[in-house]
Amino acid sequence: MTLLRIQHPVPDYDRWKRAFDLDPADRRGSGVIRYTILRSVTVPNFVMVDLELGSVREAEKMLLKMRRIWTSSGSSVMSDPEAWIVDVAETAALV
Repeated sequence: MTLLRIQHPVPDYDRWKRAFDLDPADRRGSGVIRYTILRSVTVPNFVMVDLELGSVREAEKMLLKMRRIWTSSGSSVMSDPEAWIVDVAETAALV
């Protein structure tokens, strides 16, 4: 499993979430299988997004789309994005 992990601060979470829900990157059409949104408990306006994709190549293409969005319309709802493409090395359920 390949993840594109993105993190950045947002000035207003609700406004950012509305923009996220508009899906300007066409997540489904770009190969995203599932996504997870995480918020810091100490800094609620800091978000992390994990996009699960089927391959590194799909993740690279998605990251290129995201970078275009960040430099255009996305800059009004977030700042200073950081991103990593990672492979899940291990997952375990301990319950």
